[in-house]
Amino acid sequence: MTEIPTNYLDPRVLDKVGRLELRARLVVEGFVTGMHKSPYRGFSVEFAQHREYVPGDDLRYLDWKIFGKSDRFVVKQFEEETNLRAHLFLDQSESMNYAHDGGMSKFDYAATACASLAFLIQQQADAVGLVLFDEKVVKQVPPSNTRASLGNVFGALEQARTRRQKTKIGAVLRELASHLRQRGLVLVFSDLFDRPDEILKGLREIQSRGHDVVVFHVLDRDEVEFPFERMTLFLGMEQLPELLCDPRSLRDAYLAEIEGFAEQLRKGCLGQRIDYVRVVDSMPLDVVLTSYLSARTARAKRRK
Repeated sequence: MTEIPTNYLDPRVLDKVGRLELRARLVVEGFVTGMHKSPYRGFSVEFAQHREYVPGDDLRYLDWKIFGKSDRFVVKQFEEETNLRAHLFLDQSESMNYAHDGGMSKFDYAATACASLAFLIQQQADAVGLVLFDEKVVKQVPPSNTRASLGNVFGALEQARTRRQKTKIGAVLRELASHLRQRGLVLVFSDLFDRPDEILKGLREIQSRGHDVVVFHVLDRDEVEFPFERMTLFLGMEQLPELLCDPRSLRDAYLAEIEGFAEQLRKGCLGQRIDYVRVVDSMPLDVVLTSYLSARTARAKRRK
């Protein structure tokens, strides 16, 4: 595989790449290049069983715990779930339009991440679909593993724009839960600017139906650093009013509030055995993929 320059994974560089499909290919190829020494074997890999070691087996899969207990060499075997159905849920409410100076908007960043994951999942011959939402479901592309369906996912992402609507992610998740008939993988991309209790209730509804849920909490660099120094007019989003203030006077209180908000969501997700990945939109996108795939691989290895 051709070596991909690492700066292609920089959001500022990706923002200059016109077509979303090309962005996705660059991110995925760069990610796979960086993972070539990893034991990672795919989204669908699950632990299956042990068998006796035979000469020529990959030593990475020796189970040293069993060797320590029984003095026997055994290797872990894995199997692929051939019917994985992945659902990408992307928030397109107004707050996702925010971008720090010189950066991608949260929406463009999350859309590029979704396109990259869709491309990678389809390459594994698994099914992937898309849901765009704000206060309601705006568009759906049903899961499929065909190239034509992947094109529909890319097309929907290309055409999508943030809307002047509030986020009602909790209500949307509860609505979608009743329509997800077949167990699968649900990946949520949102800034989660809604009531945490409502969000967690919606996630719990999906998780309780047997789905594997991963939440990507997408925040802008400004939202986690609050770098403003001078008197600033903050424009309200999602029907909130404007606010003129000295940001230095409220920085500490703001940062404590945003950290508390994120921590409440993180603990709530982990308490429900839902993966929570906090993402800042200045992070290279290969980090987003690595965060998710490493966590999933670790879970598969722990299964016995």
